[in-house]
Amino acid sequence: MALTKDTTASIVTKFGTNERDTGNTRVQVALLTERIKQLTEHCKTFKKDKTASRRLIILVGQRRSLLKYLQHKDLEGYRALIKELGLRK
Repeated sequence: MALTKDTTASIVTKFGTNERDTGNTRVQVALLTERIKQLTEHCKTFKKDKTASRRLIILVGQRRSLLKYLQHKDLEGYRALIKELGLRK
């Protein structure tokens, strides 16, 4: 259920400034988005898995707070990231 090393590395290189830039807000939001997509599919398949549902809600809240921070810090970067990830905001 966790992200593989290859997936993580490709997301970090795509959204970060270099391959070791994992602390960047854009990278963190992209990683959370990928994890949320995986958990959403899991929850659709296993409807009674309440632990995964709770974890999904927690991850969405974390992503929301990071996006709020990015919106206040860099509005144009926020808009570009939302468009690139295909989020509804």
